[in-house]
Amino acid sequence: MARAETSYNQTHVVPVGFDYDRLIAPLVRDQHTVDRVILLEGAVGSEANVAYSKRLAKKLERDFSNLLGAETERLVIADVYDYDTAFEQAYDLVNEELDAGNEVWVNLSAMPRTVSFAFAMAAHSVMVERQEDRERIHTYYTAPEKYLETELAEVLRRGTDLVTELHDAENDRVSAWLDEAESLLSEFDERGTTIGAKSVEGSHIVELPVASFSSVKPFEEVILFKLGEDGEFESVSELAQALARDLGEEYSDSFRSRVIYTVDRLGPGGKGYIEQEEEGKSYRTKLSRIGTLWVRAHANGD
Repeated sequence: MARAETSYNQTHVVPVGFDYDRLIAPLVRDQHTVDRVILLEGAVGSEANVAYSKRLAKKLERDFSNLLGAETERLVIADVYDYDTAFEQAYDLVNEELDAGNEVWVNLSAMPRTVSFAFAMAAHSVMVERQEDRERIHTYYTAPEKYLETELAEVLRRGTDLVTELHDAENDRVSAWLDEAESLLSEFDERGTTIGAKSVEGSHIVELPVASFSSVKPFEEVILFKLGEDGEFESVSELAQALARDLGEEYSDSFRSRVIYTVDRLGPGGKGYIEQEEEGKSYRTKLSRIGTLWVRAHANGD
């Protein structure tokens, strides 16, 4: 990651999870200019996990200021598993920083994958849509030098051996601690660093849509926003009739052909913002998942 050599203020967007070094150490060691830091906080897991993440956020806020002289701001992500909302928040945030004349760096090293991936995709979409600003948008990742989980497990394992050797196993408190420690080690050996699969909105799979955002032409925007407003249409002809009424235009063969052509460009064989399902001679037409994200991300700009 080359150090930026521009006159722009450098803003770093940092989702906070359970890491510290990977969020600040590379910037200190490589002597990057950091003018502004936006720390993103979200409630993840148990009460102890949330408290631990908040402590890290406070430490990062202090150290970004003391070590790098950066202005810091803390924002809350209400639901770290809500990809669509995280994408929309990221899209708005990156655009706001660019509009303010800043260069934006998005750190993808921490926080749940839903948030990191949403911010990466949002940064990419802004880059595609704002070609003149693409050099001011960066996403980056820092690899850890080592992971602490296995070392903690080994220290705990040696501790159980030591406690067993030095203390009377009949002591109720010692016995209870040994049982808990041995159970935890057994789960760690069998399952690794996490347990189970959490259900999010009724599913254990959070789909992360992948698409290369493309610049959208004015008439394409009209169609996307119409689908976003009204939902599904039973046919492209029905969509064209609704658009003609909204635009005050005559519903002619020429106008219908224009809508069909544009919908085709926005469909699966084109930009991927529209889905169509064949029913007889008609095609039920609606926004795709990525099309819905596009509409949500751009709705606030109107």
